[in-house]
Amino acid sequence: MSTVKSADGTTIAFDAIGEGRPLILIDGATAHRAVNPSNAEVAKLLSDEFRVYYYDRRGRGESTDTKPYAIQREIEDLAALIEDAGQPAIVFGWSSGGLLALDATVAGLPITALALFEPPVVVDDSRPPLPTDYVERLESSVAAGRPGDAVELFMTAAAGMPAEFVDMVRGTEIWSATEAVAGTIAYDGRIMGTTMSGNPLPAERWAAVAVPTLVMYGNGTAPFLKSGPTAVSELLPTARLLEVEGENHNVEPPVLAPVLRSFAHEL
Repeated sequence: MSTVKSADGTTIAFDAIGEGRPLILIDGATAHRAVNPSNAEVAKLLSDEFRVYYYDRRGRGESTDTKPYAIQREIEDLAALIEDAGQPAIVFGWSSGGLLALDATVAGLPITALALFEPPVVVDDSRPPLPTDYVERLESSVAAGRPGDAVELFMTAAAGMPAEFVDMVRGTEIWSATEAVAGTIAYDGRIMGTTMSGNPLPAERWAAVAVPTLVMYGNGTAPFLKSGPTAVSELLPTARLLEVEGENHNVEPPVLAPVLRSFAHEL
């Protein structure tokens, strides 16, 4: 494990393997190195050609946190990793991490290309929209010492899991691991903003994105995770949409790694 210091003093823990062009992997909500082995697998598969970074977003795993939260702080975390890499990076974002990657590009970070897998935006009636008070409910639950309530809200309202599934995982390792980072679930809620409202995406938010962008979804995924990425790709003039055969929201590393390699070769 290595660390960098973000602009506000937060310690960001990361692993980096390989040599070559830097490629930074950003997790989605609740994930970090200890619970998501996929990043390490992708990194190993690409380490012959890239220096692959995968890290714990602030407040998760071995990274620290500094209040108050702002999306800009997470952009600064990514900036610290790119600075460590010593040259502009390709950035890949899982799920809501893809929107963070887009925001970081708009902020002017030295990013040469973006790859996004199933940004979980909701632009139609294929699933219920996120409650308008979602972030406030998450934050109030954590502040009141009820992280489990925040986990339940995330699993049902954001991830779209049925209540029966939530009852099944309550008390399991999955539940306890998610409770441990419950305070960060609202971070991704703030990053999502109004993008899960069922309405068209805010065109102005990413209008400045001009780098090559690959937007992906699995053809075995939920309907909204097809229409959402499609809407993102249509919004970005430099984007290309790719349907990944046989995959869903948890795309397998042996499938993802060759796609990222091929995309990088096109740059």
